[in-house]
Amino acid sequence: MSVDGQLFMVGIFGLASLEDINMAYTNEDLENLRNRIIEISSKNGGHLAPSLGVVELSTALHEVFKSPEDSIIWDVGHQAYAHKILTGRGDRFHTIRMRGGLSGFPKREESEHDPFGTGHSSTSISAALGIAEAKRLSGDKSKTIAVIGDGSLTGGLAFEGMNNAGHIQNKNLIVVLNDNQMSIDKNVGAIARFMNRGLTNPTYNRIKRDVKTLLNIVSTKELNLVDLTRRAALVVKDFFLAGSLFEAFGFRYIGPIDGHDYKSLVETLKNISDDIDKSPDKSQPVLLHVITKKGKGYAPAEKDPSKYHGISKFDINTGDPLSDPNDPRPTYTAAFSDSLCRLMQQDSRVIAITAAMPSGTGLDKVRDRFPGRYYDVGIAEQHATVFAAGLATRGFRPVFAVYSSFLQRSFDQVIHDVALQNLPVIFAIDRAGVVGDDGPTHHGVFDLSFLRSIPNMTIMAPSDEEELSRMLFSAMTYKGPVAIRYPRGKGTGVAVSASPEPIPFGKSVTIGDPEKPDCVIFSAGNMLKVAVDAASSLKLRGIDAAVVDARFVKPLDESCILRMAKRCRRFITIEDGMKAGGFGSAVLELLSDRGFEEISVLRFGYDDIFVEQGAIPELHRMHDLYADAIVSAVISENAERSSDSVLHISSPRR
Repeated sequence: MSVDGQLFMVGIFGLASLEDINMAYTNEDLENLRNRIIEISSKNGGHLAPSLGVVELSTALHEVFKSPEDSIIWDVGHQAYAHKILTGRGDRFHTIRMRGGLSGFPKREESEHDPFGTGHSSTSISAALGIAEAKRLSGDKSKTIAVIGDGSLTGGLAFEGMNNAGHIQNKNLIVVLNDNQMSIDKNVGAIARFMNRGLTNPTYNRIKRDVKTLLNIVSTKELNLVDLTRRAALVVKDFFLAGSLFEAFGFRYIGPIDGHDYKSLVETLKNISDDIDKSPDKSQPVLLHVITKKGKGYAPAEKDPSKYHGISKFDINTGDPLSDPNDPRPTYTAAFSDSLCRLMQQDSRVIAITAAMPSGTGLDKVRDRFPGRYYDVGIAEQHATVFAAGLATRGFRPVFAVYSSFLQRSFDQVIHDVALQNLPVIFAIDRAGVVGDDGPTHHGVFDLSFLRSIPNMTIMAPSDEEELSRMLFSAMTYKGPVAIRYPRGKGTGVAVSASPEPIPFGKSVTIGDPEKPDCVIFSAGNMLKVAVDAASSLKLRGIDAAVVDARFVKPLDESCILRMAKRCRRFITIEDGMKAGGFGSAVLELLSDRGFEEISVLRFGYDDIFVEQGAIPELHRMHDLYADAIVSAVISENAERSSDSVLHISSPRR
């Protein structure tokens, strides 16, 4: 057992000795579990490094507590792979993140051992407190455990949960702080510095070594050992300043202990559980501080935990990704990053902001080139938005690069703090549309719908990397807030100009414009190739289709839409987003408002469902976002339309 574990066991609980506990899992079991996670992640991709870092912790939790009676909630859920295997899902683990397979995150519909669905950060303490109170109110004395990383702890919601938990004082609530000093990238901010200060304090580490030596000397003797170790524990604890933070929130703080010392973890957790059961007078929730190494047990992941936080398929022997080495196309993220660097080189007013995702959003390049105009605010999307708004009031042009699914967390701030004041904040919305194997918690399919409803908001969607670059540069000339949404993955491979031409505000571009089109296909963003391919196939069948690259979802190019409405009675809209409130809805609203009741509108997008996980091309085909589906729908409608048709609000047939 580590000296930390000894200090806790003996010093805190006052035990003169500890009985040996028969461990349910051997070191070989732990190694096999870790290897299984590595093996399947190499084939399916996934959140490898976080899950490797908590193999011992996951196993110890399941040895001491009895899930599902005792509820274990994993914050975000990036680290839940071992948990899934240990709770009867090992025979299906090879299906993780595949369509129809296990989710990459805890999911209530999947198992009774997942008491709360997660996918976004900082929710675990609030959820665990709600569950713990529900148990108390119903007379259930089982434990509720929230496992939260130090990265998630920077999110304001985590502190809201701790604040309320400290007030309620539910003794059956246990928070395990998994401290690896990482979120996706290295943690930043005052909280991270505060916690790390204690761990790196030379006095703390010297005392720790001295106590360990002393314990080795007197380990076979009981002479004043209890008192000695209790005092030593208090001294060490004083130097570990994080304890005072959590105790100020009303928690009983324990730690830090080695998160890879399996025996110490089991002993510590068992004593916490026993102490709760045997001490009815105690009411404080407990916070156990555990130190882990992200990527533990796989050398490439230990060396570069950010790279292996979420990784695609890779060679298990080398750690190298298995992406096509002959595909020269940049990702949209890379194209955005390069364009932003060019823009920042030209304009000193431009500020780059990320919420703990510099590599994921491409801002790592900006960080390295323009460190004075780069801000990582931690997992704090709400703060990032208001921080950007503050910068904008003083003449700067902040660019907040954020995943679409995470922008949802700052919806109120976008309205109240940015749009209401008409401030020129640029939202670079990465991972817009479906994102693949991460599934419904991470699909970016709602942004068009919720952003369209906000006054003063401009929304653009590029069809390729060149358009993305032009939109970013053009946004600098527009008034008010601007959102630019672009998808995950590779771009089209088009050349990107070093001097992008501006895009006239609110103007689309028409591609292939027959004099008398039989239909017009309006495409938003990355669906343009689908629209062009559909038009080509329709042409072979004697149906002339015009294609419009909308570029703007708000404002719409009204002049183009109304001009086409006078020439053609059939519209098709396609978007990588929800139909409800999306681009197609905007077109329908315009036609209705202007009295074009004779226009048939066929919309392609996602129905009123949460889109499942799966490969992006697979999901597109499942939801008719491909050329043949458009062709079939148009031909089918041809056969069904009557000569006296009125406004048709249609959807593709499944």
